[in-house]
Amino acid sequence: QLQLVESGGGLVQPGGSLRLSCAASGFTSNYYAIGWFRQAPGKEREGVSCIKMSTGSTNYADSVKGRFTISRDNAKNIVTLQMNSLKPEDTAVYSCATDLGVRFRLCDLKGAQYDYWGQGTQVTVSS
Repeated sequence: QLQLVESGGGLVQPGGSLRLSCAASGFTSNYYAIGWFRQAPGKEREGVSCIKMSTGSTNYADSVKGRFTISRDNAKNIVTLQMNSLKPEDTAVYSCATDLGVRFRLCDLKGAQYDYWGQGTQVTVSS
């Protein structure tokens, strides 16, 4: 069965860095995408970044473009989100999810297209 496990969250000062990992298991092909989403208290969930495992194509939200980098290790089915120059507004619970319907399209940041979700990991950016 499909499982997603996030790790790497924590407390960091503004301007600092964190690296989040999403470990996926139970997949039988690389025709899927992994997306990172975040939700802060009182705010709507937003897509942060996604990567298509078969091609490595990526997508980023404007709010994190140039600061965050998503990458993949296909052999291990692990997706990493490197987060640099963190800001207080980046504080949220970050979750990874998989989109199983990307065989003939690119990944996007619409949460409704994602099928399975991990438990989430807390990221807090504060001085």
